[in-house]
Amino acid sequence: MPVLRWTRRNLVVLAGLLTLAYMILPNAVVMVFSFNKPKGRFNYAWREFSLDAWKDPCGVADMCGSLSLSLQIAFWATLGATALGTMIAFALVRYRFRARSTINSLIFLPMAMPEVVMAASLLTLFLNMGARLGFWTILIAHIMFCLSFVVTAVKARVMSMDPRLEEASRDLYAGPVQTFVRVTLPIAAPGIAAGALLAFALSFDDFIITNFNAGSTVTFPMFVWGSAQRGTPVQINVIGTAMFVIAVAVVLAGQLIANRRKNNAGR
Repeated sequence: MPVLRWTRRNLVVLAGLLTLAYMILPNAVVMVFSFNKPKGRFNYAWREFSLDAWKDPCGVADMCGSLSLSLQIAFWATLGATALGTMIAFALVRYRFRARSTINSLIFLPMAMPEVVMAASLLTLFLNMGARLGFWTILIAHIMFCLSFVVTAVKARVMSMDPRLEEASRDLYAGPVQTFVRVTLPIAAPGIAAGALLAFALSFDDFIITNFNAGSTVTFPMFVWGSAQRGTPVQINVIGTAMFVIAVAVVLAGQLIANRRKNNAGR
């Protein structure tokens, strides 16, 4: 049958589309219910279309404060993890030193370790040091958590780089700094950007590690969890929708820029 033959030819594409739809479905539900006007405290059943939550996204007490705090922590954690992770990735790929293979293996440990174990370990460390739980303990914990993901992303990119390009730059009398800025860094930039975006998403979204090491500080995921015990304001859906749209826009913009550069290079 023609339909059966067409299905067999496009089975991989159909499976990919179904998987994508399965992944996007929760975001679509959040987006739809951001325009809802619930009857009670819980935004679980559709009642009527309304733009009230979009007009006043900070209408819930302390929500925008916790959102601002999460964005600040995610920004600084991304900077710290990206800087350290990029240097570690270059060191592991380009240099030979003692315990290199051991460090290579240990890099994956935070990714394989359950978050609750890392959270409890960090809490024990901070308490033994006499540190006051709050912004700085959350930031340090997030940098440690995100570091492995950045190293993995940047390392994959550095391993695929052609060293002859840097050798050609040196043959043309470019210094080490000039070679790194004009040749090495632009080639490694996609991996660094991927690691940074992943670190930002992981830091902004984290709840378990944050909950253990936050003290009295309340981030946006902790605010959402606390609100779910008493009710779910529509503004939470608004913020979730806005973050999803921004993330998709950033990815699409990056893809368009990469395609434009590729087309210009091919001319």
